Amino acid sequence: MTRAELVSTIRRKRSLLCVGLDTEEHLVPEHFRAESHPVRAFNEAIVEVTHDLAVAYKLNLAFYEAMGDQGWLDLEATIAYIRSKGDCFIIADAKRGDIGNTARKYAEAFFDRLDVDAVTLAPYMGRDSVAPFLGRPGKWGIVLGATSNAGADDFQFLRVDGQRPLFEVVMQRAAAWGSPEELMFVVGATRGDVIARARALAPHHFFLVPGVGAQGGDLHAVMRAGLTADGGLLINSSRGVLYAGAGQEAIPKAREAARQLQEAMAEAMPSVLAR
Repeated sequence: MTRAELVSTIRRKRSLLCVGLDTEEHLVPEHFRAESHPVRAFNEAIVEVTHDLAVAYKLNLAFYEAMGDQGWLDLEATIAYIRSKGDCFIIADAKRGDIGNTARKYAEAFFDRLDVDAVTLAPYMGRDSVAPFLGRPGKWGIVLGATSNAGADDFQFLRVDGQRPLFEVVMQRAAAWGSPEELMFVVGATRGDVIARARALAPHHFFLVPGVGAQGGDLHAVMRAGLTADGGLLINSSRGVLYAGAGQEAIPKAREAARQLQEAMAEAMPSVLAR
């Protein structure tokens, strides 16, 4: 999906919502566990009731890789089902970060085999760990910028290069590797001041923002700090949508949770929608 297509989808759906499909079989409702492929069936039900509200879906690879061959088949089937809906941006949350032929093979796996739109990337090894994911029209690398986890302080906020936090140096340099047409950044939702600083460093790049909902990120603070004329944000909610309800109410409650987020997003971005 190109940037123009993504922006068009945001405006048409009046949404910045990214639904995280971090699905664990033991957490899905019991009636799905009776299916031959419980995770796949649950994912498809979630997508069916949210795809008109969500701009994007993010699949964290760990939840599928942990299930072995069956998990990979569930991953492929879920991606194909989302793709059948026609207008959703698909993110493989893989956090890959390697160099040379290895990085090239990762890019081939995600873009050519799985047909996702974007892959999250760890930039610790530098430009040559990111470059193989760029230069493909309609495909994106999403570089880790500033994350919300407690361990972020171990490295990301160390003072370097004239006493700036390390994440600022990383974002500034990475922004020069890829244009806003092909490179995004992960910026966690739980630190509003960090989102504002990140936006100053990368005024035109999209941000993937995890942490709204169960992790405590404030939707309106995120939008105040990070919104751009094109939207500029993909705001992720995983557990807050997936597990919004239990039993037979799981899927209706998931739609309601997604609808509430979408409506709040639409209300907070009139200048984006007016264009």
